[in-house]
Amino acid sequence: MSGCSAGQAEEKRCFALAERLQKLIAAAGLCSRRTAEEWIAAGRVRVNGVTATVGQSADMKKDEICVDGVPIVPSERRLYLMLNKPRGYVTTLSDERGRLTAAELVADCGARVYPVGRLDLESEGLLLFTNDGAWAQRILHPSHEVEKTYEVTVAGEVENAAARLAALRSLDGEPIDPARVRMLRKGKETAELSITIHEGKNRQIRRMCAAVGLHVKRLRRVREHTLSLGALPEGSWRELTADEVRAFEEEK
Repeated sequence: MSGCSAGQAEEKRCFALAERLQKLIAAAGLCSRRTAEEWIAAGRVRVNGVTATVGQSADMKKDEICVDGVPIVPSERRLYLMLNKPRGYVTTLSDERGRLTAAELVADCGARVYPVGRLDLESEGLLLFTNDGAWAQRILHPSHEVEKTYEVTVAGEVENAAARLAALRSLDGEPIDPARVRMLRKGKETAELSITIHEGKNRQIRRMCAAVGLHVKRLRRVREHTLSLGALPEGSWRELTADEVRAFEEEK
């Protein structure tokens, strides 16, 4: 690679700084790594004016990398956060009605990040934020069927509530896939259920409960794919580990 011919030590240093092209393109927010590989194979990527090859590496500080003739620039550091959203916060970056936003709770993370999916005003629990658009799209795309588990406190006719919810196959005339439902605790008129879905239709859990005559008193998301809320305090956030981020990228 150019600039790395002044001795063995310099070659080693330059090699350490180089990264695979598909990783650099994805890190710039243009697409996923897999799509970047397809662009390279199609001849759409050039490094220092030369058509790149699959498996090639480059150094963003030294090399000019162009996609379709347009140079890519390093993006800000990619952040992946998990927030324990409290009740009473809307999942938007700003709210014209002046309501509290979940974005305010992660404003001190050092970058502008966006929510991945939604939790409605009265719902709480695990909510992801990132500035990596390709990663967020992978999670949100229906084809990946990312599972989400909720702990739901309900009131009403709780006898056989889990079985009734698991038997639902449509909501307002729209077909839905079966949910996995477990009874965690049951009283005379209230119960706590664990409900796992992967479709994420608008207010799906609340609509499912209403369809079988149950009123939701509390709804809390506790798991998304392999990621669990754990003991993260309400209103607090933490960065995901590299392994946690990678788990969302793995094929099912």
